[in-house]
Amino acid sequence: MTKIIKSTIADSDILTEITKKSKAYWGYSDEQMQNWSELLTISENYIETNPVYKLLHNDFTIGYYSYIYLNEKEIKLDNLFVLPSYIGKGFGKLLMNNFIDRIKNTEIKKITLESEPKAEKFYEYFGFHTIGHIETSIKDRYLPIMELNIQQ
Repeated sequence: MTKIIKSTIADSDILTEITKKSKAYWGYSDEQMQNWSELLTISENYIETNPVYKLLHNDFTIGYYSYIYLNEKEIKLDNLFVLPSYIGKGFGKLLMNNFIDRIKNTEIKKITLESEPKAEKFYEYFGFHTIGHIETSIKDRYLPIMELNIQQ
């Protein structure tokens, strides 16, 4: 059984673990992962401050997404991660569809995100398009900046 529910501060450790394992899936060095450790930590305060929804599969948290409000009409998809052993099995699509459905019935007109370069095609599948790139701390690595306009 699979369901998506709102996260609580008690989920901080498991969401951080999912984030770090999922990011490492893309082949980054242990040193790079250590450098990103703080950025990849999902704190209790973050969960209290932002909408965070976890994906439960057989009562086990295997993924989540979170977003932040930029203003009353625009949000940023801040995180969308699935444990590596569940990548490629439709769980990311399930999370993304839930996220978009949740936003469609609001005043939000635009969603932006900074994609993992290797996940750009995943977001394009949902209608996002690349509007620019942002340089990262890794030489010659750029994050695609993507957006999706919501039709009401």
